Amino acid sequence: MTTVRTPFAGPVVALADVPDPVFAGQLVGAGVAVDPTGVEDAVTAVAPVDGTIVKLHPHAFALQGTAGTDVLVHVGIDTVKLRGDGFDLLAAEGDTVRAGDPVVRFTPAAISAAGYSPVCPVVVLGSAPDSVEQSTVGTTLTDGATLFTV
Repeated sequence: MTTVRTPFAGPVVALADVPDPVFAGQLVGAGVAVDPTGVEDAVTAVAPVDGTIVKLHPHAFALQGTAGTDVLVHVGIDTVKLRGDGFDLLAAEGDTVRAGDPVVRFTPAAISAAGYSPVCPVVVLGSAPDSVEQSTVGTTLTDGATLFTV
């Protein structure tokens, strides 16, 4: 069993409520999302599992988990269109990280001001729809709290 931790503190929402059909339809994988909407200060998204960063973009990162669970954290919706503006990479592709290690810093208010949603899907790559527990949906998590287990 792998514990997937929240990449930052905030309210947890169901993927079905994410304003993107790919995530809402669980086409990339099952999971939940964390919503930093309304946060004015910079937020640091951390690794949700121990593993290796296999893909790193300013708006998203994927980890190959040491326990065999591959996780994607997508920072906002359609934020690729920002071309890295407002994002600071704190790690590099190929880095080995532990859950809680900083990966990217961003400002949710700046994402919202640009017309995009700052909600951050956290999905288990390649997992079947509805295969991730949803017990944290509707709650607000603190830094480092368990988001779900797989």
